Amino acid sequence: MAATGQIEIFGNRMDFDYSQGATGYVLVLVRLITGYWFLNAGMGKYLAPEPFSAAGWLANSTGPISGFLAWAAATPWMLEFTNFMIPLGQTLIGLGILIGALTRLAAFFGGFLMVFFYLGNADWGHGMVNGDLFGLMMFALIGTLAMGRILGLDAIIEKTEFVRQRPALKYILG
Repeated sequence: MAATGQIEIFGNRMDFDYSQGATGYVLVLVRLITGYWFLNAGMGKYLAPEPFSAAGWLANSTGPISGFLAWAAATPWMLEFTNFMIPLGQTLIGLGILIGALTRLAAFFGGFLMVFFYLGNADWGHGMVNGDLFGLMMFALIGTLAMGRILGLDAIIEKTEFVRQRPALKYILG
C-alpha cells in the first residue's frame, strides 16, 4: 500500500499519510462498500423478475426537479433512455469503484446519479440529510481522495507508459 496521497483543493496541494494506523484500510473499506452498494443496486435491476422501470419514481417525484422528472416519465424516448442507463450506470459505477479502476470517473458519474436521486426524493420529511445525500458524499470522498490508488487497479494503471505519456488521464483515474 502506498504511504502518502496528494490532492489539490482550491489550488492548494495537500499531502496526507495513510500508512499509520487504520486510515488506508478505512479508505479501502469505504470504497469497497460504496462500490458493492452500487454494483448490487444495478445488478439487482437486471436480475429482477420484472424489467426495470423508473416511470413510477419519475412521475411521482416530490423534489425540486419533479417537473423535469415528470417530463422524463411522459416522454417515451427519455423514459427508455432512463430505464436503460440507470441499471447500466449503477453496475459500471459500482464495478469501477469496487475494483478501483477509473475510480474518479466512476465517482463523478455516481455523484451525478446521486444528485438526481437526492433532488428527486427530496420530500425532506425527516430533514435534508438522507441516504441519497450520504451516497453523494461517499462519491465525493472517493473521487477527491483518489481512493482507487489505494489497493485498487488505478495504482497499477497509473504506472503504465500509456498514462505516463498522458498525465491528464490521472484526472479520471485514482
